[in-house]
Amino acid sequence: MFGIRLSIQTCAHHGHRSMLSSPQHTQRLLFSTTSQWLYAKPSSKKGAAAVEPKALLGRPSNNLKIGVLGVPNVGKSTFFNALTNSSVPAENFPFCTIDPSEARVIVPDERFTWLADRYKPQKETPAFLTVIDIAGLVRGASKGEGLGNAFLSHVRSVDALFHLCRGFEDPGVTHVDGSVDPVRDLETIHFELLLRDIDWLQKSHQELKPIMARFGNGSGSPTEKKKKEEFATIEKCLAWVEQGNDIRKGDWSNSEIEVINQQYLLTAKPMIYLVNLSEHEYLHLSKEPNSAVERIQTWIDEHHPGDLLIPFSGSFESQLSLFNDSPEDKQTVLDDASEQVGSKISSALPEIIVRGREALNLQQFFTAGPGEVRAWTTRKNTLAPQAAGVIHSDFERGFIMAEVMKMDDLKDLGSEAAVKAAGKYYSKGRDYMVEDGDVVYFKFNVTKKK
Repeated sequence: MFGIRLSIQTCAHHGHRSMLSSPQHTQRLLFSTTSQWLYAKPSSKKGAAAVEPKALLGRPSNNLKIGVLGVPNVGKSTFFNALTNSSVPAENFPFCTIDPSEARVIVPDERFTWLADRYKPQKETPAFLTVIDIAGLVRGASKGEGLGNAFLSHVRSVDALFHLCRGFEDPGVTHVDGSVDPVRDLETIHFELLLRDIDWLQKSHQELKPIMARFGNGSGSPTEKKKKEEFATIEKCLAWVEQGNDIRKGDWSNSEIEVINQQYLLTAKPMIYLVNLSEHEYLHLSKEPNSAVERIQTWIDEHHPGDLLIPFSGSFESQLSLFNDSPEDKQTVLDDASEQVGSKISSALPEIIVRGREALNLQQFFTAGPGEVRAWTTRKNTLAPQAAGVIHSDFERGFIMAEVMKMDDLKDLGSEAAVKAAGKYYSKGRDYMVEDGDVVYFKFNVTKKK
């Protein structure tokens, strides 16, 4: 029998409050909250029927990616450079980005830092978020305009989206439509994604229609029954998007989600809205109302209530990124900006990274010890054997049990021994769904046959 110590931790979402910064960081300018996913837990009462967890839209993978999209010249590549501290081209002409750029960014997590400070390991490996910079989309992309199908295939390859809008005026930076109008740009993107999904679903519907005719009205074999359920779901989804609705906003059953996930629909992807402001507008946002932010928020509330909008300034973040190798100098810049405007200023990027990870329904667990503190990534709703399998397939294959304590308990009580003494150390089986804040000791036996 073997074991390995793990600790599970993700970023909590409690309204607008960031777990990354202290309460005095007042300029974390979030204007609405992300949609929440419901996770049903099995009933603890004896004899009660287990409640099936709500299935998640998207690929059942731990290696998920988030893309940055928008119309040309809204600051996507500038944002990407600042976010990832990389140097992809950022020029003043449409389609400067053609092939999508990909980079990994470290996920800020004060709990990872706490574990590293406590164990003082020889090696630290944080969690990462994979971000893709996608070329600009123009009106008519679904019909081949601009980069057309190439752009849409890039959108299809990611699992969530940062929808970036331009809120700044700059005569030196042209706009593909001749003027700055963030709501028009929002509607362009959504319209093209919807058209692509309608086209895709219509093709799927036409392919299944003759098969349904051959089956007739009988119940048929299990295969026929499954095909009929698939056809019914395709019809339902097609009617939904033809009414102008995103797939992600529908109320789908688990069986329907299984079909939807096989279609890789663009409007099924979670979306976070970012508005790129000038440096002055961003720094004074807590004091001066911004028309672009207000218009975008009104549009979101009307068409996609519950989605998150985060203002930032690509120009300001680019300047801050020059000091990434010197945290003290970066803090000095933030302190100077705060003093000049009379309110606490912070970078928007940590919040954007954390919220992007939440949109992907990802959580992270840690292995912690003097040799290494390491963060591993799983999707939410992951059972203990599958969480163990992220480290090594043998851990999942030979899973025996998971001994669990909460991260908060470990921090409050100071040690594993104290957690045990307080009766907060639990034994869990194969049906245990790993929760945010768990610290886990997996036991497994690899003598079982594959």
